[in-house]
Amino acid sequence: MIRYAKPTTVDEALALLGEDRWRILAGGTDFYPAQGAKPFRDNILDINGLAELRGIEETDECWRIGARTTWTDIVRHKLPPAFDALKAAAREVGSVQIQNVASVAGNLCNASPAADGVPALLTLDADVELRSAPAIRHLPLDAFVLGNRRTALQPGEMVTAIRVPKRSAVGSSAFVKLGARRYLVISIAMAAARLVVENGVVAEAVIAVGSCSAVARRVAGVEAALRGRPINEALADAVMSAPMDELSPISDVRGSAEYRQDAAREIVARAVCAAIGLGESKVAA
Repeated sequence: MIRYAKPTTVDEALALLGEDRWRILAGGTDFYPAQGAKPFRDNILDINGLAELRGIEETDECWRIGARTTWTDIVRHKLPPAFDALKAAAREVGSVQIQNVASVAGNLCNASPAADGVPALLTLDADVELRSAPAIRHLPLDAFVLGNRRTALQPGEMVTAIRVPKRSAVGSSAFVKLGARRYLVISIAMAAARLVVENGVVAEAVIAVGSCSAVARRVAGVEAALRGRPINEALADAVMSAPMDELSPISDVRGSAEYRQDAAREIVARAVCAAIGLGESKVAA
């Protein structure tokens, strides 16, 4: 018989996870569409009653985003400019109605190559807090999302938070998403950029691209090409000539692999310029 449970504490949820296999229901914006008309075959653990998992907290070491924090919560919370890319991505997650209920952790656990929140969180060096009844562990985001619909979650575990270290919550950032229309669209390619500028020169550049490989990727060649460069329009030229070997785009109904590769380079350049106030932060095809 299929079980349904709605715990009121995290400890209660973890105890249930430790004794049986469950599908976790949070915002439900992907849960129900993925289910379709098929009958439920898995136990359902509804975590919407876990108030302690929602909210954003600043500590001495990090910014901590609870697993049930919604995209609307991200948009409305006062955060440093380094989070501007994440706020821009939050506004791209479906409709406003979806943003009001969809959770940040759900976006990660869904593990779609087109998950809007992942590139921006990669630029913030985010890690994922995983809890089970006996232990807590933390994984870098790029070690948590393993591939299309695959994560490092182990039986008995649930995501309880996303953490951004204070050392990475510096600089300014921007997010650019390219889709077949302006709103309510799965991206063809997307990019997030965070830059730290000191004395008119790029001291640190962190760039991530989504929808152009099985998981969102940092582009180390672009980051290296930008470091040490003065802040001017020539930054875009540096992006256009830098290697992006980490990307392996596919062809599908939204665009060819070749188009994605070219588009990724263009939107990275736009994200970089937007992060330092030299251009627009969003484009649409």
